[in-house]
Amino acid sequence: MSSAPHTSAAPEEGATKPSNFLRQIIEHDLAKGTYTSRRWAGSPGDATHHASAPHDPARIRTRFPPEPNGYLHIGHAKSICLNFGLARDYGGVCHLRFDDTNPEKEDTEYVDSIIDAVKWLGFDWAQLGQAPGSAAPYQASDYFDFMYRAAEALIERGQAYVDEQSPEEMRANRGDFSKPGIDSPYRSRTPAENLARFREMRDGKLADGAAVLRARIAMDSPNINLRDPAIYRIRRATHHNTGDKWCIYPMYTFAHPIEDALEQITHSICTLEFEDQRPFYDWLMERLIEAGLLAAPAPHQYEFARLNLSYVITSKRKLAQLVNEGKVSGWDDPRMPTIVGLRRRGYTPAALQLFAERIGVTKSDSWIDYSTLEGCLREDLESQAHRGMAVLDPVKLVLTNWDEVMGAGHLEPCSLPALPHVPEGQPEPAARQFTIGKEVWIEREDFEEVPPKGYKRLFPGNKVRLKGGYVIECTGCERDATGRVTAVLALLVPDTKSGTPGADSVKVKAAITWVGVADGVAAEIRLYDRLFSDAHPDAGGKDFLSSLNPDSLKVVTGYVEPSLAHAEPDQKFQFERHGYFVADRQDHVKGQPVFNRAVGLKDSWGK
Repeated sequence: MSSAPHTSAAPEEGATKPSNFLRQIIEHDLAKGTYTSRRWAGSPGDATHHASAPHDPARIRTRFPPEPNGYLHIGHAKSICLNFGLARDYGGVCHLRFDDTNPEKEDTEYVDSIIDAVKWLGFDWAQLGQAPGSAAPYQASDYFDFMYRAAEALIERGQAYVDEQSPEEMRANRGDFSKPGIDSPYRSRTPAENLARFREMRDGKLADGAAVLRARIAMDSPNINLRDPAIYRIRRATHHNTGDKWCIYPMYTFAHPIEDALEQITHSICTLEFEDQRPFYDWLMERLIEAGLLAAPAPHQYEFARLNLSYVITSKRKLAQLVNEGKVSGWDDPRMPTIVGLRRRGYTPAALQLFAERIGVTKSDSWIDYSTLEGCLREDLESQAHRGMAVLDPVKLVLTNWDEVMGAGHLEPCSLPALPHVPEGQPEPAARQFTIGKEVWIEREDFEEVPPKGYKRLFPGNKVRLKGGYVIECTGCERDATGRVTAVLALLVPDTKSGTPGADSVKVKAAITWVGVADGVAAEIRLYDRLFSDAHPDAGGKDFLSSLNPDSLKVVTGYVEPSLAHAEPDQKFQFERHGYFVADRQDHVKGQPVFNRAVGLKDSWGK
């Protein structure tokens, strides 16, 4: 599909946003007045419902239509940001609508999770003039009565028929790309016969699978999707919204364009796999407008390339397999690409919105490297995540002259800024307060008895600064019977405390992070990494489970400075030198802190 030329109809907000083919189409439609004749009665409905209503105050209407059969993932986040963002930028409204036409796979658990995810990402589906948060999402199942009426209208006009071939016969007679399909023996039934049989389907007089309603289009169409596609099937299943009212349900390809039309959608944006379905979308809209059930102009479908993110799978079936087989702890496992998983990992709405904007919108399939997503989170957290020191692989450092220099049992107060660079216009947060004493925890890797070339941290005879504290000189270590270092020994260099006049009297080449033994708090620290070690774990029919990264989660007990011990669940921090971490939303409690690594300070997977 070629995009419309760019016109002067600019977004109402964010005029500097990068353009793409969807923005060009919308701007062209606004300049041309394609949808200015639309009316809006305040709720979805057919042509009669909207006929006497005022003109639609929304310049455009988009929609985000998830099926409530699973948890949303990073690909859905892109679609949410796209659809809601376009409506926001062009003075429109985006509808949250549940495509709940498949009762066997849908559940209110998923409905609730989807509502929560969209709200968390920062979007609202209120109509213009309504208070934010005041609108209920739409549901395809609320339109079942109209869909049934539309099906009967097609039957009466000779544009649909009941087919009672077996699924195998229908499949064989459909043909393929090299040969046309064969007409069903039931295709020549009269409208009256089809209508009577369809009503028997509705009334439960036929068994599941005994018949389907098909659109009567062309069995020789080069587009296989137009070879009399099925639009209704028999399915005895209790629906989470309509209960047992129906035993026939519309097919998605039939329901979706009707939902758009009833809601007066202007730009129906979906991913490229639906491109071949667009001719049926248009055919159905034309037929129902001709029948007087819907009013022109009809919505139009546009397709964009779905998100392909390296080291990630987004198949709902495969994500469910990971959960059901215990490969992860649940849908909100921080290694999962679900929105609930990303949220628990420490991702922010701003980071995901930045990611969606940065990767753009195209009609060409391409792969986005996972590091792009991680970079967006770093960029968002850099200016707002309070700093803190944490030791993840602790070994004790003993300052052997502490008692002599500072006094036995003395604890010296120290402080460091919570943010090194406070964003302009924001108040500076209170400094972090902690103490240093005779014993502190340091990272085990910060000591080498025989240092490699270029090593600048602790080794016998070398001086370093304890960040925010004093300069120390390493004198050696203590080991256990196996030779493992159990303590590093050092001398305190007096009068070198950070922030005092003597701080620069001794020059050092390194400063190391540490946590005081006296006031440090033990914490469970979960070091999450990418779930898969293969950039394309399910490409080419591979067994994606064979690509699971055995190091995707390591749990350690470390020590954190006192400021971190008082973190609230979901609060983000930068653990200096280690990366960005978040207090776990589920398991973190004050006094028993649990932190998840959201992302490292730099890309450790770069080539």
